[in-house]
Amino acid sequence: MFPKIVLAALVAAFSGAVLAGPLAYVPNEKTATLSVIDTATDQRVGDFPVGERPRGIASGAGRVYLTDGKTGSLLIVDATSGQLLKTVKVGDSPEGVSLSVDGKRLAVAVEDDNSVVLLAAPEGRELARIKVRGKNPEHAVFSPDGRWLYVSAEEAEQVDVIDVKARRQVGSIPVGKRPRGIGFLPDGSRAYVASEMAGKVYAIDVRKGSVVAEITAGQYPNGIAVHPDGKRVFVSNGRDPSVMAIDVASNTVVATVEVGKRPWNMAITPDGAKLYVANGRSGTVSVIDTASFKKLADIEVGELPWGVSIR
Repeated sequence: MFPKIVLAALVAAFSGAVLAGPLAYVPNEKTATLSVIDTATDQRVGDFPVGERPRGIASGAGRVYLTDGKTGSLLIVDATSGQLLKTVKVGDSPEGVSLSVDGKRLAVAVEDDNSVVLLAAPEGRELARIKVRGKNPEHAVFSPDGRWLYVSAEEAEQVDVIDVKARRQVGSIPVGKRPRGIGFLPDGSRAYVASEMAGKVYAIDVRKGSVVAEITAGQYPNGIAVHPDGKRVFVSNGRDPSVMAIDVASNTVVATVEVGKRPWNMAITPDGAKLYVANGRSGTVSVIDTASFKKLADIEVGELPWGVSIR
């Protein structure tokens, strides 16, 4: 692992013209750091110390939101300076955090409490604590219109559906065992859910609230990332290790790219050109060209990277 860049030096770099592209933020559970990657050069430009076990990540409007699995908190961090702005207690073993498209709401999946905590953004004020039926919820993801939260849980065979306005669970959609990553198409018409133990990705018709396709993935599929044009969905396979590209029109796998060990959660640049996947056991982030389906780079980060957020 590269030595840490001193915080002041990193801030100075951020304030200059050195960084040309959107920044990718990577929480590293074991080293308790947040690695920062310039997506224009695919160079790691530094690390911020953050929390004790940073896991879930979302970002927007100058903030990075992280769950801390050890302290049961949501950490609100300044995206430029790395300064911890606020710590919000959410419950034991929080994992995924998502930010609504309008940037006004946060949702945190709290595993030990079997709940989703809804908060106002950017201040992190708690609005509601919503119980779900699935045990050990891992991800709670907003639909693009902000109407729904889809929730996956490690000990479940369904996706739980929360009505955000009503602040309660209103249904469940059966999928395969151990659902993990969730991603919505940009128009909100479909959601894609990776079910780890089933080895499949499930395409859900959001209006009907039912599965319309089952797509065979690799071994232990978990992370999901949706291309901004809505034509491709990417899934990481933890045991292969690889990332697969799914064609939305046909719901078939059109490409497979080998990456690092135990690929986990992912993100795509705003222009859709590149995908970044955190490889938990390799301590790297693999970069994939989404047009050619070629791996461009492996970037060393901290130990046990959980995922990626790009802003």
